[in-house]
Amino acid sequence: MKQIAALVLLLPALAWAQSYPFKPVRLIAASSPGSAVDIVSRVIAQKFSEQLGQQVVVDNRAGAGGNLGAELAAKALPDGYTLFMATPAQAINTGLYKKLDYDLVRDFVPVSLLTIGHYCVAVHPSLPAQSVKELIALARRGQLNYASAGNGNATHLAGALFNSMAKIEMVHVPYKGSGPALTDLIGGQVQVMFSNLTAALPYVKAKRLRALAVSGEKRSVIVPELPTVNEAGVPGYRVISWFGLMAPAAVAPEIVARLQRELTATMRSPEVGNKLAGEGAEPMASTSEYFGGFIKSEITQWVKVVREANISAE
Repeated sequence: MKQIAALVLLLPALAWAQSYPFKPVRLIAASSPGSAVDIVSRVIAQKFSEQLGQQVVVDNRAGAGGNLGAELAAKALPDGYTLFMATPAQAINTGLYKKLDYDLVRDFVPVSLLTIGHYCVAVHPSLPAQSVKELIALARRGQLNYASAGNGNATHLAGALFNSMAKIEMVHVPYKGSGPALTDLIGGQVQVMFSNLTAALPYVKAKRLRALAVSGEKRSVIVPELPTVNEAGVPGYRVISWFGLMAPAAVAPEIVARLQRELTATMRSPEVGNKLAGEGAEPMASTSEYFGGFIKSEITQWVKVVREANISAE
């Protein structure tokens, strides 16, 4: 009798999960409009809406280095109607902040890794460096600086890791966002930036910036002529730009499976692939389990970099 009673209690929840979604879905992007997070979220949301049969609405919640949007998503009802676009920022923040109101592993269920991309070593065209080795030589001869989108941002830590592995001391110049940082790099007020390729690519194509290398394990399919930093003179250097979809913990497994299935179809769409390629991002789709392991490896890497660089944020 107890088993029958338990099944009766479960039936409404199962029926509800099977009818999902019956209203619009909110996708929280923890960044401002026009950012790489926003751009990728909107490209994916358009096709994802078609696949789900309900509109996926991008909700920009910038602030606190990507923590504001993450906290909001973590505390949302686990009903599948609030999703979160995770980025390296949240993995970094695990080691950067002494206290967070959310836990990236405990408070979320990973749905799918969506894109893998690169940061690029971008310099002002006036800088007499045509390669990573020449940049390192210049840094050893005199003081250079590098811009970032803010203290503790991935663009900051990518530079800090480069400094450490190349045994140089370029001075960090933090900005309030990648937009102002790129503006000053283009204007020559700063010399170097480890920019998300998505943000820097239009300026590289317009020859307003020079890209020396990309940061990932292998060359970008978007700009295959650029070597990796590892190839170009800093063995072992690896920094990945990525985006992935997560949902609040305790969301029904049936809903996670539906989201993963529709995301796979979304990311395999030539329309989405072409749009993301134009933005410097390489589309993919993964299982929930793979994305969960990937996140844990990213947290491990960035916690180590943060500690070795002695960086903290309040």
